[in-house]
Amino acid sequence: MATYRKLNRRSDQRKAMLRDLVTQLIMHERIETTEKKAKELSRLMDKMITLGKKNTLESRKRAAQTVRFIDTEEEQNALQKLFETIAPRYKDRNGGYTRIFKKGPRRGDSTEMAIIELVE
Repeated sequence: MATYRKLNRRSDQRKAMLRDLVTQLIMHERIETTEKKAKELSRLMDKMITLGKKNTLESRKRAAQTVRFIDTEEEQNALQKLFETIAPRYKDRNGGYTRIFKKGPRRGDSTEMAIIELVE
């Protein structure tokens, strides 16, 4: 049975938050978030890039269930960027598409922060 972090949210809130984080990571290729969210995001992002590498109709449908249709600066939406720009970059790589840098505690509540980015 696969385990995951609950992140102190109900399942619908958690899924919505992770969808937003995946979409933002696709759009900006580097975001700052808490360490625990970054670890969960890394697992989900690896699955999305693997779907992008397959590039079939079924993989596009499955990725569209997670990635939001938000336009990027390059006049394409996040799903198109995943399949046309990001996934071909990793065609010879078998996993490990993201990197997490620990940043230290946040000033307000001392939550451990991290920067997650796509590996070049």
